[in-house]
Amino acid sequence: MTEPAVEPYPKLDVVGMEAQLHQFARDAVGAYRRAKDRANELEAALNEMRTAYLETIRSLAFVVEAKDATTGQHLERCRVYGIALMQALGIDDEYPDAAYGFLLHDSGKVGIPERILCKPGPLTAAEWRVMRTHPLIGYQMVAGIPFLHNAAEIVRNHHEMFDGSGYPAGLKGEEIILPARVFAVVDAFDAMTSDRPYRAAMPLEAAAAELSKMAGTQFDPDVVRAFLPICERFSSQAS
Repeated sequence: MTEPAVEPYPKLDVVGMEAQLHQFARDAVGAYRRAKDRANELEAALNEMRTAYLETIRSLAFVVEAKDATTGQHLERCRVYGIALMQALGIDDEYPDAAYGFLLHDSGKVGIPERILCKPGPLTAAEWRVMRTHPLIGYQMVAGIPFLHNAAEIVRNHHEMFDGSGYPAGLKGEEIILPARVFAVVDAFDAMTSDRPYRAAMPLEAAAAELSKMAGTQFDPDVVRAFLPICERFSSQAS
């Protein structure tokens, strides 16, 4: 019986396959480079748009500060203190837009009549009701801006107190976003250690003691504890 003939294997075109692989590699590298270039262009455009938004609203915040001659460089100091405190708490990466909330906290005061905002004497009960709307006005201004979600919450909550006695919503404890609890401490610290027409600046040590006294009522105790060593650092830099 005759065995069937075995057909030979086809010859492999090694040279052709190698050329195809090289061409595939070149195409893949080219596609990667084009995608990378496109991603870089989109990131640059996004950064430009973000900068435009932030600089516009940041300018508005400084307009508010300029209307009140007593605040000086309050916004910038609060930003510096707030960032340092968030770093001490290890949360600065979680809230990348918080620094803008520190700058924008009083932006809603543009909606407060100047006769109330700049009144030299005590405010009446009715005037206080108007003044206490500024966190909500500021929130409405900031909330619609991309990239500023946490900043908007800081603006809305910066007058809330840890024990629930603040405004506008009477939030308590962890109901208040953590960066707003941070801001409450640095804002009070800066107010106490700055000269005002009606009083001289408080010594740094006395301001730190006052923060400790109000921990648990006006301020988050954990935030105050994290801030006290920073107070010492500021004190040593000032001396």
